[in-house]
Amino acid sequence: MLIQMKVEGMLFDPRSNMYILLLKEVNGNGTLPIWIGKPEADSIALALGKVETPRPLTHDLIKNIAENLKIKISKIIVTDIQDNTYYALICLNDGKKETLVDSRPSDAVAVALRVNAPIFVEDRIMEMKSSDELEEWLKNLKPEDFGNIM
Repeated sequence: MLIQMKVEGMLFDPRSNMYILLLKEVNGNGTLPIWIGKPEADSIALALGKVETPRPLTHDLIKNIAENLKIKISKIIVTDIQDNTYYALICLNDGKKETLVDSRPSDAVAVALRVNAPIFVEDRIMEMKSSDELEEWLKNLKPEDFGNIM
């Protein structure tokens, strides 16, 4: 079963020098933290802020290619976690068939935000996610860390 999510926000994790993309259930309280790199975090932040760039960035390019080929990006799904690595699919629909494209969740979310496609997570991922890691990270937050929240 799929659980619809929304981007709740992003935090900077100074320990790993990575960002945490925080997804939250649309109809619930569950959250899914996904550690992502700075380029993807920047791209997601631009999409969240509806910032127009002078030239298309990579995720804008994907959106433009899909639109020009009359292909709808219908949804993205975080499908799996293996060895602390999340997997996602971008679902494309040309009106005749659906095509699933393997993606990193950060790239899939960056694209979904640009085309207003819904974000889903397989329910079993929500059951097996390592929320302990996020809770441990949040427990160790210092007041100065809040200056790094995007």
